[in-house]
Amino acid sequence: MTALSFAAAVGGTLVGIIGFAMSYSTLAKVALSWGFSSELAPWFPVGVDASIIAFLALDLYLIRKDTPWPVLRLAAHAMTAATIWFNASSQGQITDDPVQAASHGVMPFLFVIGVEAARRLFIKKTQLEAGTATDRIPLHRWILSPIATPRFYRRMRLHGIASYPEMIRRQQELTGYEQWLKRKYHGDLSKASDDEKLPMKMAAHGYTVSEALALPEQQEREAEKRKEEAERRRLDAETRRKVAQKKAEAEELEADGELEAVRARVDGQKAEARARARAQAGAAERAAELEEQAMETALVAEARAREAEALRKEAQEREAQAAADVRAAELERQAAEKRKAAAEADRVAAAEDQAVETATMAEARRRAAEADQAAAETEKAAAEARRHAAEAERRAAEEAERQAAADARTQEARQREAEAEKAAAEKRLAAAEIERRAVEIEDAAKLTPRERAVRRVARMILTAGGEPDQVLLADIQRELAVSSTDTASKYRQEAAELLREGYQP
Repeated sequence: MTALSFAAAVGGTLVGIIGFAMSYSTLAKVALSWGFSSELAPWFPVGVDASIIAFLALDLYLIRKDTPWPVLRLAAHAMTAATIWFNASSQGQITDDPVQAASHGVMPFLFVIGVEAARRLFIKKTQLEAGTATDRIPLHRWILSPIATPRFYRRMRLHGIASYPEMIRRQQELTGYEQWLKRKYHGDLSKASDDEKLPMKMAAHGYTVSEALALPEQQEREAEKRKEEAERRRLDAETRRKVAQKKAEAEELEADGELEAVRARVDGQKAEARARARAQAGAAERAAELEEQAMETALVAEARAREAEALRKEAQEREAQAAADVRAAELERQAAEKRKAAAEADRVAAAEDQAVETATMAEARRRAAEADQAAAETEKAAAEARRHAAEAERRAAEEAERQAAADARTQEARQREAEAEKAAAEKRLAAAEIERRAVEIEDAAKLTPRERAVRRVARMILTAGGEPDQVLLADIQRELAVSSTDTASKYRQEAAELLREGYQP
């Protein structure tokens, strides 16, 4: 095969070269005889022969790219025919010497035959590589079966059956099946079912016996598959509809949540403003009440002090009276003792003067003296009791005075506490006013929630004295409603940096 291919290539090339060389000289002379100038006449055969080569080469290229265009082949053949005609008629009338005319025109014809052979081989090779090569029906079949062969050829070409043996096998299979069916129903094919008749009906459409018999089951499977696909699409559509509905509900809930959040924020701001106003009013009222209570307590303390002073003076007067009573009792005791002594002297004198008195009279005098003595002792005990009472009243007066002093100190402490509470209320009022102005400024500046939080922490630091460490992270978490200590620490650091930059609320 290699030698044959080499011989064909070399021979075809020599034929082409010789043919074009002979044609070139002949066509150049014809061009001169037709009136072409000596400069253009040599280019005429080049144009004719080059067009043949170009058209055939382009036709083979398009075949290789599987985009053949028959116009190129026809154009090449037309130019070849023109070359043959020009060469044959270059020696005069063709009918005058047909042999001479044929000798001049045979070489281009041979070149075209060689190109057509190469084209056929090229096309076959391309079809084999692409898998589209088609077998030809042998000539003897056309001769031996001239009626059935056209139908046979039609089925091959219409249904893309490239293999002639494959088509023979299909025909034999169909004939064998038909004979089996006749044997099954004793020659009456009308008894066969529609499914059993499918191979005969579908053979004209390119189906094999097995493909035709499997067609009902395949169609049922495809119908079931289409049904399942339709059901799947329906379920997918239902799922998408539900998903869209849930998504719409979620978006609606999210919008409601955002609206509620805005309302809550507005309500919170309103409540905060009202709370600040109530706090301010309450602080003012509390300060007034504390001031009034302080004044009342001061008045009460002053009244109690005056009362204690009166009690103290009364106790002193009672003590003086008790002392006077004690001195009177002492004088009375001394007088009683003197009377006792005088009585004793009288008794002695009487005893001496009246020695004759009876014992009864002496006893009576004794008893009288004893009674006087008992009276004097009773008077002395009463004076002692009055002295003790005066001492107790003095001590009570001193205790009342100490209580009054304690009440006065308590009242002073309450007054200082009221003043401190008033100062704290004023401080809270000033802080609330600062907070309100800061919130208004932040609202006007449209700050982000983080910037607002940082500024709020900065105001807490200013309220605590300006030192960031004095503000506890727990207080920041409570005020800003954050759960992370790290976030609170970052807020405090950013607030400290903001204060170092000169932030003033």
